[in-house]
Amino acid sequence: MDPELRPPDWWKSAVVYQVYPRSFQDSDGDGVGDIPGITSRLDYLAELGVDVLWLSPVYASPMDDNGYDISDYRDVDPLFGSLADLDRLTAQAHARGIRLVMDLVVNHTSDEHPWFAESRDPQSAKRDWYWWRPARGGAEPGSPGAEPTNWESAFSGSAWEYDGRSGEYYLHVFSRKQPDLNWENPEVRRAVYDMMRWWVDRGVDGFRMDVINLISKDPGLPDGVVPPGHGLAPAFDSVANGSRLHEFLQEMNREVGLDKAALLTVGEMPGSTLALAREVTDPSRGELSMVFTFEHVNLDRQPGGDKWALADLPLPVLKGNLATWQRGLAETGWNSLYWDNHDQPRAVSRFGDDSAEHRVASAKTLGTVLHLHKGTPYVYQGEELGMTNMPCADISQYRDIEALNHYRDAVGRGVRPEAVLASLAVRARDHARTPMQWDASEHAGFTSGEPWLPVNPNTSEVNAKAAVDDPGSVFHHYRRLVELRHRLPVVVEGRFELLLPDDEQVWAFTRTLDEEVLLVLANCSSQPAAVAAGVPEVMGAEVLLGTHDPDGAPDVPGDALVLRPWESRVYRLPPG
Repeated sequence: MDPELRPPDWWKSAVVYQVYPRSFQDSDGDGVGDIPGITSRLDYLAELGVDVLWLSPVYASPMDDNGYDISDYRDVDPLFGSLADLDRLTAQAHARGIRLVMDLVVNHTSDEHPWFAESRDPQSAKRDWYWWRPARGGAEPGSPGAEPTNWESAFSGSAWEYDGRSGEYYLHVFSRKQPDLNWENPEVRRAVYDMMRWWVDRGVDGFRMDVINLISKDPGLPDGVVPPGHGLAPAFDSVANGSRLHEFLQEMNREVGLDKAALLTVGEMPGSTLALAREVTDPSRGELSMVFTFEHVNLDRQPGGDKWALADLPLPVLKGNLATWQRGLAETGWNSLYWDNHDQPRAVSRFGDDSAEHRVASAKTLGTVLHLHKGTPYVYQGEELGMTNMPCADISQYRDIEALNHYRDAVGRGVRPEAVLASLAVRARDHARTPMQWDASEHAGFTSGEPWLPVNPNTSEVNAKAAVDDPGSVFHHYRRLVELRHRLPVVVEGRFELLLPDDEQVWAFTRTLDEEVLLVLANCSSQPAAVAAGVPEVMGAEVLLGTHDPDGAPDVPGDALVLRPWESRVYRLPPG
């Protein structure tokens, strides 16, 4: 595959597969996944049919946040391999028709990056590459409450860390080992763009941009609003979607040649609005291909609460939200479609039913619904197998800094440990990071050593070998969804219309391109569902894809159409 031959908008008909390298495949027995391990599994991805491999960070890193704290943007961490290994992966992926997208983490670096080490000297030319500020007026530096603003880090605690060597504080919206870069400084931007061009020259086909909407910050760094019951103001609320965001993204696109080279660019933008996403993905503005919206994965939290404040999610609310984004980006811009990733719990445990009875069908139906919306679908490793959340009964079973900090802080505030563990069991990021389940052997075929995170105990039932061998598996359903996208332009470009918006069980919509109409009917519940009036007649329609054997359909009186628990069907309606 010649990267120079990328056609414009090629990513619209593509399916992206995200690999979390630490947990995908270990080749050397140290218990941690690596790049040679990923290369060894490329034939599996080719069989699934995906077009793009998105690689979460493999750069040199102290691993405070599992690689999202980067100490050298131009080298691979020895934990994962070498630059030569990465070049080999790129070449082998291209040989199979799979493009490679790298994670771009440029809101912050590691505190062990040479840039930051130099900036700690107040006289350094790089002092202004980061956000250094003195203590509040009249406060003793380093004392409680002396931080420059009242911001709280996304990983708990103050977003400011005092540095005794220089007598000032530095900003870290995430871990204290992830100091934020100061994008107001043009030297910072030039260094980032030069690094990006270096990766493009090595053959990468695009970038997933980590929290890219945080790069533009108000230089005045004003205090934020403290929510009721909280001690600090969330830093996100004060730094997201700054006034120069469009300027910076347009400059990046222009200086790196993102559009010119037809690179896939997706911005992770927590807190972005539909209006902002429309602007960022408007092709005429020259910014990004698409963004990751967070609205749908925030719907199952209590109003005004953080991610740990759990709430029920009625189906009409979920499908209504996705429909709003479908309509909002219908004429201008482009949607990214995802259920889960390395920061979200397993989709089948969150939005489906991971019981033994319904896991397979609900995983298939969640895939059907997502892939038949308009946009570029993202598959997170193991999603195509119906992998589930990990059963964890004790805090010692978690590894993620976010989960550990939350447990410590919540218990310290007097929250019962059982209540904290209950929310972690639903929402912790570690659920997505358990090793990929390749087979039923010890450690699921992931490693010959001791895995860095325990393997889910259900690997004897849920694994890739069994799925590939079973034509009725979740894997093969996803493979057929990918084929459908590649084969039918209506799946890529068709107009979306939501039907039955208030139905509590059935997710129904159409996709229309010229005279071709697809109808998607999905029972998103663990009970049989009768399809109400208000959908097109399916008599004589072709079933392109279904989750269940049609011969096992229930007998129903009259002309009622009844879907079995978690059954979904994709119909092609007759012309006219």
